[in-house]
Amino acid sequence: MAAHFGWNLRQLDVKNAFLHGVLQEEVYMSQPPGFIDPQYSDYVCKLHKSLYGLKQAPRAWNDKFTSFLPSLGFTSTYADSSLFVKQIDSFVVVLLLYVDDIIITGNAPTLISDVISALTKEFDIKDLGPLHFFLGIQIISQTDGLVLSQAKYVKDLLTKTAMLDSKPCSTPCLPYNRLVLDDGKPYNNPALYRSVVGALQYLTFTRPDIAFAVHQVCQFMQRPMESHFSVVKRILRYLKGTLNLGIHYVRGGLEVNSDTIRAFSDADWAGDPNDRRSTTRFVVFLGSNPISWSSKKQQTVSRSSTEAEYRALATTAAELDWIKQLLTFLHLAIPSSPVLFCDNMSAIALTSNPVFHQRTKHIEVDIHFVRERVAKKHLQVQFVSSSSPRVYLLHSFKLIVAISVLVSPPELEGGC
Repeated sequence: MAAHFGWNLRQLDVKNAFLHGVLQEEVYMSQPPGFIDPQYSDYVCKLHKSLYGLKQAPRAWNDKFTSFLPSLGFTSTYADSSLFVKQIDSFVVVLLLYVDDIIITGNAPTLISDVISALTKEFDIKDLGPLHFFLGIQIISQTDGLVLSQAKYVKDLLTKTAMLDSKPCSTPCLPYNRLVLDDGKPYNNPALYRSVVGALQYLTFTRPDIAFAVHQVCQFMQRPMESHFSVVKRILRYLKGTLNLGIHYVRGGLEVNSDTIRAFSDADWAGDPNDRRSTTRFVVFLGSNPISWSSKKQQTVSRSSTEAEYRALATTAAELDWIKQLLTFLHLAIPSSPVLFCDNMSAIALTSNPVFHQRTKHIEVDIHFVRERVAKKHLQVQFVSSSSPRVYLLHSFKLIVAISVLVSPPELEGGC
């Protein structure tokens, strides 16, 4: 929204955030060394406020902050408990909280300054100015929008794994290559494997092109093999060659398409050789900007490609429902029902007509809720060819990224 409307993004930091929390439970602490009362050395301290190290500290801080925001006119939503919105007439201020880091934006600079002043009086807050770096994500402001990149994060990861001088490769994984559970010898450093794969998971926030490859290696955290770590190293080599890629959010991107929310859904039937389960993949666009994507294995085995695609449609429809709730809370009007694209005609038929009953009566009831959404005209399901140019290697490498998503920021060197 900030990219589309050209809003300024401000970043705030709360100093010693956990010390602001007020405890609701009775918590006692031994007298700290150097401050023991000689007359009552066997006494303990009763805490009224939280301290760092307490299990209650994060919750106490969150309760303290979120209970103060309504006094400033902010409201919250069940769709995202960290998001708060203040609206006065046509003016909107949006505040996002992540532990002690705050992002604030909106179309009313005066209101934003008033909110920052009120927060500063109540808490020890430092105004970091315009948003440039947040949770490892670099935000670059341009005249035509925003670019999100994790180039520094990738470089630190390559340095940690001694892959900074490795030879780059052109793809994050080999086509049609699926990992097998017991393939070769066990890897001698499982802790390193879990650490690197966990770091790669966080990287998918701005790099959807590695989502499927990371999804594969995540399945072997418990007992990784040498062949699995070889795939991890291939992902790192791919990142070495695409170090500066990121996502470009275009200003005015909501007007690019008549259908404001569009989603692309796909599934590979029985693609996992270990348990024959299918993998659901989807990407959701708000106008021309991608806002949500996923590559995740389905919980049960599908008996046909139609069932696998139908389950993927249901998963994507649930994501679209959540996004609609979030956008409604942000006072962003959606002119039309979201459009969900699928390349399986049989699965599309199931969303509007209970055909093939004998073949689908074993499917769980909750999966059929996508049919209810279509019947109420809350969702449109349309066919898209698997060779559509809008989908980038969706079937070849199982990536879930559109051609226009990944860019190289002009301020950074390299990239493609």
